[in-house]
Amino acid sequence: MASELQKPVETSIRSKLTETFQPVVLEVLNESHMHSVPKGSETHFKVVVVSDKFESIPLIKRHRLVNESLQEELNSGVHALSIVAKTCKQWEDSGQKIGKSPPCMGGAGL
Repeated sequence: MASELQKPVETSIRSKLTETFQPVVLEVLNESHMHSVPKGSETHFKVVVVSDKFESIPLIKRHRLVNESLQEELNSGVHALSIVAKTCKQWEDSGQKIGKSPPCMGGAGL
């Protein structure tokens, strides 16, 4: 309960993805510490959602579904969301591994 109060955005993301997709695997990784934001921020996330609900749904539509379910968070402070959305078979075939996120470029080159 205390961690839910300390991580309200992460908790909300976890709750909404669980309710929407009933995932077999769900990881919500707060990657804010990898960016130029204050300590304890909840602005950059990577989510791994493995669900049977993704069967026969193209990858782009899976991403859209995840974005739609998290629209409130994306409109109120979540700056970046990396999505890994797989079926159970795809998850097994991948060796149950997710790629490492690239380092923050801090706006370099813009």
